Amino acid sequence: MLNKQSPLPMYYQIEEDIKKRIAKQEFLPGESIPSERALTEMYDVSRMTVRQAVNNLVQEGLLYREKGKGTFIAEAKMEQSLSGLTSFTEDMKRRGLKPGNKLLSFEVKEAGSPLAKKLGMEADERVYEVRRVRLADDVPMALETTYIPYGLMPELTEEHIQQSFYAYVEALGFTIGRAEQAIEAALADEYQAEALEIPLHAALLGIERLTFTTDGRPFELVQSAYRADRYKFLAEIHRN
Repeated sequence: MLNKQSPLPMYYQIEEDIKKRIAKQEFLPGESIPSERALTEMYDVSRMTVRQAVNNLVQEGLLYREKGKGTFIAEAKMEQSLSGLTSFTEDMKRRGLKPGNKLLSFEVKEAGSPLAKKLGMEADERVYEVRRVRLADDVPMALETTYIPYGLMPELTEEHIQQSFYAYVEALGFTIGRAEQAIEAALADEYQAEALEIPLHAALLGIERLTFTTDGRPFELVQSAYRADRYKFLAEIHRN
């Protein structure tokens, strides 16, 4: 099964073989993979080699471990392009998934200096602060806090937030232009872990996005924590 004459390390060949089996649906999400002992016999290599291959696949998010139970095939990650500007609702519908929201809070508050600076406001002006869990087919995908200038859309309600916010913005006559986005790695704290139904200190993708209308006015600041076991972001990069 493995080419022991190849310059490619044995653990790498095992990783690639398991990936092919996942792609061919020989191993399905939620199913356990064979034990280390079984894999050692299957590939005719040392247990250390098998362990290295499995550890690498766990780090990639293709496998996950449950203490005392074994190692399992993870759900396939959603691929999100960084080249387009869509709302979560629009993106889930495009994938054929049912978008949903679990609204945690909806309130109006004073912006304060750091937030006001990002949104091009005065510190004493008001903003909507909306906290919610974003769902795909009822599965928690991201914990999101959104800030919106109150004066820009004073009639915004919880009902509008529960639908596609971008559709509401465009219905008001605004044209959405561009966004600035920053991504960083993070670990789930207790609040995030509970909201997203993931283990404490599980890997997250922390994302902050500031979105502008075509006339350059910022209308939305979103701070999100995406589940790293369910999401990955893709970017096409060209050499200047």
